Amino acid sequence: MLELALKGDKKYYGLVTILAAIVGVGTGFYLWQLQFGLGITGMSRDVTWGFYIAQFTFLVGVAASAVMLVLPYYLHDYKAFGKITILGEFLAVSSVTMCILFIFVDLGQPMRVLNVILYPTPNSMLFWDMIVLNGYLFLNIVIGWKVLEAERYGVPPPKWAKLLIYISIPWAVSIHTVTAFLYCGLPGRGFWLTAILAPRFLSSAFAAGPSLLILLCLLLRKVTNFDAGTKPIQTLSKIVTYAIIINVFFFLCEVFVAAYSQIPEHTAHLTYLFFGLHGHGALVPWMWTSMGLMLTAILLLLIPAARQNETILAVACLFVFAGTWIDKGMGMIAGGFVPNPMHHVNEYIPTLPEVLISIGVWAAGFLVLTLLFKIAIGVKQEAAGA
Repeated sequence: MLELALKGDKKYYGLVTILAAIVGVGTGFYLWQLQFGLGITGMSRDVTWGFYIAQFTFLVGVAASAVMLVLPYYLHDYKAFGKITILGEFLAVSSVTMCILFIFVDLGQPMRVLNVILYPTPNSMLFWDMIVLNGYLFLNIVIGWKVLEAERYGVPPPKWAKLLIYISIPWAVSIHTVTAFLYCGLPGRGFWLTAILAPRFLSSAFAAGPSLLILLCLLLRKVTNFDAGTKPIQTLSKIVTYAIIINVFFFLCEVFVAAYSQIPEHTAHLTYLFFGLHGHGALVPWMWTSMGLMLTAILLLLIPAARQNETILAVACLFVFAGTWIDKGMGMIAGGFVPNPMHHVNEYIPTLPEVLISIGVWAAGFLVLTLLFKIAIGVKQEAAGA
């Protein structure tokens, strides 16, 4: 099936070329970082995780969201998701690929990533994060490929693939749960020290991932002959609606606990994010923008007529994706480090090389996604023609 990725028109090859060029630019800046060190980033002694890990955290959620298609389709026989389940699985593959790349570029000495395998420490959440991420990547590659191959030849998938599908459902939840445990397992960081962090991560994942998939399905309808159908898109929009409402509710629960208890270790981080602290407030406009985007998206999605209008739906999904990206990315990471445990404010602002390297990683992920989607759409068109 790989040959299908080599067939396309000028627009397809143009997109692949542009993405490859962006990857090349990002690689060039990464080689500079590899030679000079992490000193070219905005990270410091106080803020040891930055823009790279913010992207990693967000993309783990996008990857985990594939379960919102796999579970209804395979466990509840929801036929409407038949066309797009493979797209969700391939989106998970590209997302986990980006997650691994962001961890890679975040390491000052990337060869040390082998230490996680050569000298495993099961009492470390980083060890388990490595296990669940690579396991989930393997599951989605194998499942997606075998199911697509079976569809191409008009035969049912092998029985062992069905077993892997069942395993992948709790595994999807585990990758984001373990990621949340990386944060809330650090007792010195009051912003992350909350039992609701994993549910917050999952709710935002089930909002952002399906939102991106809806946008991709609408885009594919315009640039290809592939039409995902109205019913699956509308069903996904309802999932996004419930998930973003729950996500905002969980966040407001955090705000209430911090504001009502008035414990400095909790209130200081939220104060810094939304109002600034000690004269520092680089993230204040970003956080209010995030809340505005998510609340506006909720209003749009709650109105059935607006949700059924695909133009408005696209805008709402874009708002959900951007709002959760800000909140779960920069807000979650920088908000946990600033202020530090001594209540000193040392702000973190990503540098231009940091941003360009991140854009390069995103381009690599979308390059993988473009190739995988080209294969999936090619097989479905072959099957439809047969």
